[in-house]
Amino acid sequence: MANFFSIFTITNLLILSLALNLRLVMRVYLNSEKHGQPKVVDVEGPATQRTLLSVSSSSGEEDIDKVINLNHGDPTMYEKYWMMMGDKTTVVIPGWHSMSYFSDVKNLCWFLEPRLAMQIIRLHKAVGNAVTEGRHIVIGTGSSQLIMAALFALSPEDGSEPMSVVSTAPFYSSYPVMSTYLKSGLFNWAGDARSFNKEGPYIEFITSPNNPDGFVRSSTVNRTGGMLVHDLAYYWPQYTPISSPADHYLSLFTFSKANGHAGTRIGWALVKDEKVAKRMIKFIELNTIGVSRDSQLRAAKILEVMTNTGVDSSGESFFDISYHLMAERWRLLRAAVNNSRRFSLPEFAPGFCNFFQKETMPQPAFAWLKCEDDAVEDCESFLRRQNILTRGGSKFGVSTKYVREKLVLAVLAVYLLVGALTATSAMIPHEIEGGEKSSWHVDKDGLRKTLGRKESFGWPNVIAKKVVPTRNLRKVVKKSAPPAPTRNKATTQRLLLYLQSLPDAY
Repeated sequence: MANFFSIFTITNLLILSLALNLRLVMRVYLNSEKHGQPKVVDVEGPATQRTLLSVSSSSGEEDIDKVINLNHGDPTMYEKYWMMMGDKTTVVIPGWHSMSYFSDVKNLCWFLEPRLAMQIIRLHKAVGNAVTEGRHIVIGTGSSQLIMAALFALSPEDGSEPMSVVSTAPFYSSYPVMSTYLKSGLFNWAGDARSFNKEGPYIEFITSPNNPDGFVRSSTVNRTGGMLVHDLAYYWPQYTPISSPADHYLSLFTFSKANGHAGTRIGWALVKDEKVAKRMIKFIELNTIGVSRDSQLRAAKILEVMTNTGVDSSGESFFDISYHLMAERWRLLRAAVNNSRRFSLPEFAPGFCNFFQKETMPQPAFAWLKCEDDAVEDCESFLRRQNILTRGGSKFGVSTKYVREKLVLAVLAVYLLVGALTATSAMIPHEIEGGEKSSWHVDKDGLRKTLGRKESFGWPNVIAKKVVPTRNLRKVVKKSAPPAPTRNKATTQRLLLYLQSLPDAY
């Protein structure tokens, strides 16, 4: 029994029970539910839609299925910051404005709003993450359109066969789909760059920091005839140390990853070669006849606020606040995983960040989680059975032991993820006295007995109760237990302090 309590304390059981008894939380938000109709729960309030928690019912009974959706993940983490900015980002567009297709006929990219071009250059200069001098800015409807435009522009018009497209595994899961979806005669997906040995020209996508594992990347193939596309969606100081301005042939950035405004649908490319830029512009012209001018004006205003607050000392710096938000999420997640024998996360080395002028740790927008249990071969399927939706490693060109989980969600979803991982880890049979193994499981019907007073954990309008997780464990809790190792106790206390200290704005 001593070994059992070296892993679990009453405080551990508190976190476990809070995670499993989602019913106590969900009742606050659910007053009624239609029979057989799925429902998405708004756990943070203002937004009209959420994909954080999918709730469905297949019967008229009280029980409901709770699903933590971390597969796609809207970047709603930033929503409270932009609410705090109030009218600073408000844009009023008269009905007669932006009626023409053309934004700037003198510019190579004739549908690029001059104000947005100026703010893109200002932001990169302030952050120091990209060279803009001697570059053509090509605007797109998100980076997805720009990826397709780059493939179109870099492929020879009169090639005898499709251009090979590669990326080093684990690679962004959309690269294979985008390269093959249209069955184009210009380009075709050729797989992992490490195993690519075909002669001739090729296109290599380099995602840095990498999606999904968060590591800084460089080219792998390094052969004559290679065309490199650097996808720098996450090269911002809240995610990774900014070591130097990116100076590449073709770099891609996206509005949604920089600041959370996914719905605005804006991305941009910094392109050295004028001919390549012209071909990318031609693709967008044929595809959508430009990019929404209204979206560009909104994006310009938001980038202006990002730049202005990033260099002042008012305490409203977007990058300062978002950096600390990501740091807390990673501390919370690592604490849960480190107390587990079932999962592991990548380890990152710190680096000097020129933007913050100090050493910082990489803290990606996603967790590249590995199931370490030998009995689990498909981590995605295993977590789906625990009502956690993730994206499996096979979609990134690697083992099914891995999954990617988004972390730029609202805080409640991140907490539920941490609690669910804690609960899942707790279901591993542990050795107890006499060399035997306990095979107990978490009994959700046993979540009833209240141990203490109600405590607020900083969620708006949510009061969580301390409860004992199972009928079996109640008997154990009543017995005196040896203290847990300091690491476990300190980690658990840190989790609770973090949750209790969350301001209402987050």
